[in-house]
Amino acid sequence: MKLNHNLLSDAVRYGLMAGLVGAVVAPVAAFAQEAEEGEAKTLDRIEVTGSRLKRAEIEGAVPVIVIDRASIDASGDVSVADVLRDSTFASFGNFRPQSGSSAQSLATVDLRGLGSGRTLVLIDGRRAPTNPMSASSGSDLNAIPLAAVERIEILSDGASAVYGSDAIGGVVNIILRKDFNGAELRYGYGSTKTKGGDLEDVSGVFGVASDRGRLIGGASFSSRGMVFTRDQIGGQTLGVSTYGNNYYDWDTGAAAPVPGFACNSNGFWTLPNGLCSFDFNSVAANEASVDNTSVFVRGDYQINDDWTVYLTATTTKVETFGRYAPVPGIFQVSDGTVNDIVKGDGLPTYFYHRFAAAGNRDNYTDTTNNDFLLGFQGQLTDTVSVDFGMRRTEYKYIETGYGYVISSLAQQAADRGDYLVTDPFGASQETLNGFTATIGRNSFYKSAEWFANVNFDLFEMGGGISNAVVGAEYREDRFQDVYDSLSQAGVVLGSSGGSSGGGRDVTSAYFEWLLPFSSSFDITLAGRYDKYSDYGSDFSPKIAARWQPLDNLTFRASWGQGFRAPGLDILTQARSFSAEPVNDPQSCAALGQPATCRLQVDTYFIANPSLASEHSDQFSIGVVYDPTDWLDLSLDYYNIKVEDTISSIGAQDIINMDTDPANWGAIPAGLSLTRNAAGRITEIVAGYANEGDLETDGIDFRANTDFDFGAAGRLQNRLTVSWINKYDVTQINGDVVEYAGILGSPDLRANLQNDWTYGDWTFTWNINYIDGQQNPRLANGNPGLQVGGYATNDVQVSWQAPWNGKVAVGAMNVGDRYPELVPYDGRPWNFYLYDAYGRTVYFRYTQTF
Repeated sequence: MKLNHNLLSDAVRYGLMAGLVGAVVAPVAAFAQEAEEGEAKTLDRIEVTGSRLKRAEIEGAVPVIVIDRASIDASGDVSVADVLRDSTFASFGNFRPQSGSSAQSLATVDLRGLGSGRTLVLIDGRRAPTNPMSASSGSDLNAIPLAAVERIEILSDGASAVYGSDAIGGVVNIILRKDFNGAELRYGYGSTKTKGGDLEDVSGVFGVASDRGRLIGGASFSSRGMVFTRDQIGGQTLGVSTYGNNYYDWDTGAAAPVPGFACNSNGFWTLPNGLCSFDFNSVAANEASVDNTSVFVRGDYQINDDWTVYLTATTTKVETFGRYAPVPGIFQVSDGTVNDIVKGDGLPTYFYHRFAAAGNRDNYTDTTNNDFLLGFQGQLTDTVSVDFGMRRTEYKYIETGYGYVISSLAQQAADRGDYLVTDPFGASQETLNGFTATIGRNSFYKSAEWFANVNFDLFEMGGGISNAVVGAEYREDRFQDVYDSLSQAGVVLGSSGGSSGGGRDVTSAYFEWLLPFSSSFDITLAGRYDKYSDYGSDFSPKIAARWQPLDNLTFRASWGQGFRAPGLDILTQARSFSAEPVNDPQSCAALGQPATCRLQVDTYFIANPSLASEHSDQFSIGVVYDPTDWLDLSLDYYNIKVEDTISSIGAQDIINMDTDPANWGAIPAGLSLTRNAAGRITEIVAGYANEGDLETDGIDFRANTDFDFGAAGRLQNRLTVSWINKYDVTQINGDVVEYAGILGSPDLRANLQNDWTYGDWTFTWNINYIDGQQNPRLANGNPGLQVGGYATNDVQVSWQAPWNGKVAVGAMNVGDRYPELVPYDGRPWNFYLYDAYGRTVYFRYTQTF
C-alpha cells in the first residue's frame, strides 16, 4: 500500500479534515484585517471523514491519512485488504484469508492493534456490511471491489460520537468513484517467487456525466492463488504434532507412542522424544485461494436546483478454497477391545490420533454481498440542507467441508476392529466412509437502515458562521450462523461451531456544533446516543479544537468517549456442548491420577446474559507545520483507554480462576464451574465476558516533500511513522501485561513513498518497515523469542502512452525478503504482519477512452 501524503499535504493546505466531531473547521472568512481591506474570500464547504458538518476547506482538528487512486495504482495490490496491510496504522497486522480458519474468506483491518472489532469501516461515510462468519470482527474488506474505489481515508482518532459503535481505534472510510466520464479497461497479472500465490485482476469501468447527473458502473475480477505450506519458508520443516499416533498412558500421565505402529511413512515420523508425529506441512495449504467478482453502479441526478437523488448498488461474490491436513483429534476405545493398549484395567484408551487414511480436509466457501443505497439531498433554504435515505445490505456465507471425522463412529469402528490404530491405512474405503462426514455452514447478516440529518447555519461569530447538524438513524440487523447438526453437537473431530442467530434494532440520534470564535480558533462539540434493543444504550460525547496562529502552523486537540457493542454472534450464541481437554488437579485426584493428568470435561458455551458493551476514553493533541512550499510536517499524540474489554473465557481459564483466583481473578458473572462431592468437575459454563482494561498511547509523524525540478521532472516524498509508546492490558485479577514491542506487537511501523515524474514516465520506490520485537527474558535467564526489523522495497515504472494507454511494470518486495522463522500463532512466522510470497513481479495495462 502506498500512502498518498501528497494528497494529505493538499488536505493540510486546502482542507481534507477529519476527526469525527473533532475534525472541525468553520466556514471562515479571511483574517479580520483582510476583511477590512476588502480582500475577504469565501471557501467552499465540504463534508469530510469524521464529521457530518459542512465546513471550510482548511486543516482540521484531527488527522486523516489519504490513499488516493494514484497511490493504489502505483502498487501491485489487487484488493482493498492488500492496500491496507502496509498501512503504518495496522500496527500489529491484519487478518487475511487462510486455511485452517473458521473465517477462511475473511479479510479485516485492525488499527492501532486494538482489534478489527474496534475499527470501523465505512463506505462513503456509511457503515460497511458486517460479515456473518465472524460478526464481532466487523466488516469484510473482500466485500469491497478495489476497482470501484476512488480513495481510502484513514481517520486515526475515535469517532463514536459521529458513527457509533466500533470506532474506538479509528475509522477507515472507503470512498467510491463518482465523477468519471468515459471508459477504463484494465488487466494485470503478478507472479510470486513463492509457488502458488500469483495475482490477476481484470476490470472495466464506464461513466457518463451531464450538467445534471453522473452515472458510473463497472465490473471487476481479482484472484490470488493457493499457497501450500510446503512451498513457503518453514514449510520444508517436518510438522510437529502430538496428534500423530500416540495414546494417553494412565500410569505416567503423559502421551506415549502407539506400540506396533510403524511411524515412518505416509506423513508420520518419530520425534526425538519417541512420540509419533505427523508432518502436516507436507499436505496443508497455508493460504486459501481467493476469487473476487464484483459488479457496481453509482449515480446521482439533480432533480432541480435544490434537490438531488443518488444511489449506489454493489454485488460482490468471493469464493475461496482451503486445504487442511487430515483430521487430528482425541478419540477413545473401550477397555478390552482390539485397539485397547492395556486390556483389563477397567480404563478406556485415549488416542491422540491423525486420521491420515481418511484424506485431507478440503473447505470451500462462497460469499455474496449485496449492498443498495438510495438517498436524497435537498436545500430547504439558503442556510438549511437535508440528507435522507435508506439502505439495504445482505451478506450470505456458505461453507462446505470434506474429509471430517465423526468421533463416535470412529470409536465404534475401532472397537469392532475394522479400524486399527496400528494399521490405519489397512482399513477399507467402506470403513473410512462409515465415519467421515461432509460438514456445512450457512450464514447471513442483513441490515435495513433509514437515515436523515439536517445541516444548518446558526449565527455569525468572530471566525464565520456557526453551523450544526442533527440527525437520526434507525437500523434493523438480522443475523444467522448455522453449523451442521453434527458440528453443533460437538461430535465432529477437526471442526466445531456453536450456531447463533437473532436480531437487534438500533436507534440513534446525534449532533455536531461548530463554534468558530475567530478565523484562527474554533471548537466543535458532538454527541451521539445509541439505543440497542438487545443490551442497552450508550452515549458518546466529543470535543475538538483547532488553533491556527500562523498561516502555516496549526495546533489541534480532541477528547472523546466511545463504545463497542457486543456482536450479535456473541449475544445470540446457542448453548453448545464440547468435551474440552483440560488439566484440573482436583479432578485428577478424584480419579486417582497424577495432578498433571489431562482429561475431558463437559463444557457448555453460552451467550452470557451479563455481557455489556466496552467503553473508551481517548484524547489526542497535534501540530501541523508547513515551513516552506516544498515541506509540510505533522506530529500527533494519542491516548486510548478501553474499559470492560470483551474477551473469550474458555474452560481452562475458568478452572484456573476457580483454583487460583488470586492470580487469575474471579470467574466472571454469567459463567460458572460445578464440582461433585469428590471435587471432580461435572460441568463448566464458558463464553464471553467483560474482562479488564486496555490502554495504549503513541505518536504519529508525517513528513511530505515536493520538489519541482522543471525540465528534470518532479520528485515527491511521503513519510509516515507510527510509534506505540505503551500497550498495556489489565487482566481481571489486576495484573498488567505490557505488549508493546513483544513478539507480534511491534511498537514502530514506517512507510516511505518516493515518486519521480518525468514527462510521461513515473518511477516509484516505496519502503515499508516493521520494527523488531523481543519477548521478555525467561525465568531461567534465556532470552525470549525475538525477530529483527523487517523492511521491503517496492518499485514500479509506468509510462503514459499517447493513445491514452498506461503500462506499468513493477515488483513488490524487489529484494526477495522473507520474514524470520519464529513461530507465531501456530505458523512458522507471523502470518498477520508479514507475507512470504517473496518477490512479486507484475504487469498492468490500463486503457482509457
